Amino acid sequence: MSDVVSVGLLTRVFPPELVDEVLAETGRREQRHRSLPARVMTYFSVGMALHSEGSYEDVLGLMTDGLAWADPDPDAVPVALPSKSAIFQARDRLGSEPVAALFRQVAEPLATAGTPGSWLAGRRLVAIDGTSIDVADTKANDEHFGRPGVNKGERSAFPQARVVVVAECGTHAIFDAEVGPYTTGENTLAQALVDRLRPGMLVLADRGFCGYPLWARAVATGADLLWRAKTSMTPRLVETLEDGSWLAELRPGGNAGRTAEPLTIRVIDYEIDDGRGDPSGPYRLFTTLVDPAEAPADDLAYAYAQRWEIETAFAELKCYQRGAHTVLRSKSPALVEQEIWGHLCCHYAIRTLMFEAAHDAHVDPDRVSFTAALRITRRSLAQAREFSPSGR
Repeated sequence: MSDVVSVGLLTRVFPPELVDEVLAETGRREQRHRSLPARVMTYFSVGMALHSEGSYEDVLGLMTDGLAWADPDPDAVPVALPSKSAIFQARDRLGSEPVAALFRQVAEPLATAGTPGSWLAGRRLVAIDGTSIDVADTKANDEHFGRPGVNKGERSAFPQARVVVVAECGTHAIFDAEVGPYTTGENTLAQALVDRLRPGMLVLADRGFCGYPLWARAVATGADLLWRAKTSMTPRLVETLEDGSWLAELRPGGNAGRTAEPLTIRVIDYEIDDGRGDPSGPYRLFTTLVDPAEAPADDLAYAYAQRWEIETAFAELKCYQRGAHTVLRSKSPALVEQEIWGHLCCHYAIRTLMFEAAHDAHVDPDRVSFTAALRITRRSLAQAREFSPSGR
């Protein structure tokens, strides 16, 4: 069992040698031979996301080309797949750290210079946002993750995990993420993500993230920002620019604003006229791109609309890949986190396939169907050639 597992596309995006490195770095390399070694279970975590409605045995069966690994002799008696209990114990031994580390080792922006919808003023368009995911209703999950309240003091049906991600707008590739309890706010989880932003990015975010502390933290990375502003934020006017935008000084609120160093920002105010005679808005954006010649106000307002691409990525992950209204199966917090990181790895692998197909066909990645790519990836998992997870 331990020597032959087929994982198709997943082994190309997450090569076995890299999986072994991650397992060594996270202390999960076995000291003795097991029927379900850590390498197999790492791929199983991603395969479980790809077939989220399948049982443990179903997913493992799809990953092993039936029972062909057992004995090439057609007259041989088939060897049974490991039991659900054995698979669960192997998942528990693995934990979430290797799957999270694998995602962080591999996931990166995909767009090239010619990818539509991916660039503005020479910066890569990325967006940061958060979502919540229903997890199994167990005491351990409830105590660790918490759950949102609903009307009349009631609580939601399931505990929820919170996930905050950074995604590339032009390709929908999620390339960084933080996972935590529902009781931890999006802005708190976003702090670690913001610290990993890089120069050359133009980061889009909605007004829930827009506040002086997180803004200043993001600016310090060298990335450029284009965030929708909260109505409560009142920067001080410095200069009105020729395109109608204006330069301003941004300070923190309260007593801190009296001594804090102001940050120079550019403010864009606009409405959206959809032709039906009732413009929506007003909208206000803050940006670090202060030169109208480099980034005109109209271009920035149009670019901000690309933030909604991250909502599409969430829909792909939660509605199509996981399955609408599907609750994560794991009954302990550590395995919930493993399952979420498996979903993130799986989504990235599918988006890699889609980007490559779009790039080779010279089309916008938005024109490639996620559901079609999902079906192809599932077939590649079931029909892949064999390789030796244990390196033998």
